[in-house]
Amino acid sequence: MTVINAIRMGGIDVLPLVEGGKGVSASNGTSAGNWALAGGVGTFSAVNADSYDEHGRVIPQIYHGRTRRDRHEELINYAIAGGVEQARRAWDISGGRGRVHANILWEMGGAERVITGILERTKGLVNGITCGAGMPYRLSEIAAKFNVHYYPIVSSGRAFSALWKRAYSKVTHLLGGVVYEDPWLAGGHNGLSNSEDPEHPENPYPRLVALRKVMREFGLNETPIIMAGGVWALDEWKDYIDNPEIGPIAFQFGTRPLLTKESPIPQSWKDRLLRLKPGEVFLNKFSPTGFYSSAVNNDFMKELRDRSERQVAYSAEPVGEHLVEYGVGTRKRPVYLTAPDHARVRDWEERGFTEALRTPDSTLIFVAPDKAHDIHEDQVNCMGCLSQCRFSNWSQHPPTFDNGKRADPRSFCIQKTLQDIAHAAPDDEAAMDNNLMFAGHNAHRFASDPFYSNGFIPTVKQLVERLLTGK
Repeated sequence: MTVINAIRMGGIDVLPLVEGGKGVSASNGTSAGNWALAGGVGTFSAVNADSYDEHGRVIPQIYHGRTRRDRHEELINYAIAGGVEQARRAWDISGGRGRVHANILWEMGGAERVITGILERTKGLVNGITCGAGMPYRLSEIAAKFNVHYYPIVSSGRAFSALWKRAYSKVTHLLGGVVYEDPWLAGGHNGLSNSEDPEHPENPYPRLVALRKVMREFGLNETPIIMAGGVWALDEWKDYIDNPEIGPIAFQFGTRPLLTKESPIPQSWKDRLLRLKPGEVFLNKFSPTGFYSSAVNNDFMKELRDRSERQVAYSAEPVGEHLVEYGVGTRKRPVYLTAPDHARVRDWEERGFTEALRTPDSTLIFVAPDKAHDIHEDQVNCMGCLSQCRFSNWSQHPPTFDNGKRADPRSFCIQKTLQDIAHAAPDDEAAMDNNLMFAGHNAHRFASDPFYSNGFIPTVKQLVERLLTGK
């Protein structure tokens, strides 16, 4: 029994089931094409997407430029070539059925140049652009240039109102839908504002109603809202379907499409998803973007947490209780700690955490020498994958191409770890422990949902058929 009917989106009637775009190589042309072929909206990630050689093997994204700006240009070229390849694959598989969207992150490095470069070379193959991670004011302008629909991702009616008033009201006919992404339940980066408590999730229903109220004020009564974040089974959202307070609605699935035959993530990642337990997805603020994000609480996340906990404030001059001199770096340049903090530092040093690294907040963190080496090497090798990065202090904006702050060793190189986990070997369990593994907070349900009994991994077609039953 189908619990939801087709919806008008992007100029045609489609199943209101949307594949979440996700980030680096976690959705691609194969997954998106098959999702569209099944009658829904497939979404490939245009965030440094993969290209392939003549044998169909992934081309490693290796950087040769001497400067960060040189490597940033290489990254943009990789991203455009990969996005074009994934768009073509999605189209070849779908044959024009359903819709194919490209997902970009507004705060990724060179976002406008990347999506423009992809759309210039894939005319007629991409039906829409989905975009979040920031306030993408220029999204409507890009959509208008290529006559494709656009789908901004927001976490509140207030955010959409700001986008509408500044830009979107000028390109109303191409607004295909508005994605409401729940900032507490979604995987990857989350749109929590400073006024929202990460420890106290809010019910999405009144937030959706508030978003629809804002949209109606702008005459967008029939523009679909796409519910994203925390969506597992439609039976759990019956009160939202055919609800006059919410209006036309579709549902975006980010986590469940990871576990399909066509999903591009390695088998070792899929195996880990099948074993997750409740509470193993961790909402954190370690991302170099500065946003909160949701990821599996593996050894990678634990090391970041431990790193930040080995932290003390310092003063450049003796003042107040900061009277104990401590030498930092190879030259042992003096800073001043409190006596209790100095005692903690001595304890950390005895345990092997002998390297003190300065943060932008006048604190020191303490790590082992090999970790200090890795942090420094990753910062030096920055390729500008974000518009601004607090880990390396990169900024894509001239003239200085830095964010004006000290590089922050409490964060990490997000491009490196996402590429490493996405391209891990099928049996590489260590890669699953030691890299960033984004996941929605429902990911633990793979282990208890009878659909996945005995390690069953469905095709995209089988998953879509299952979703239409409400399960």
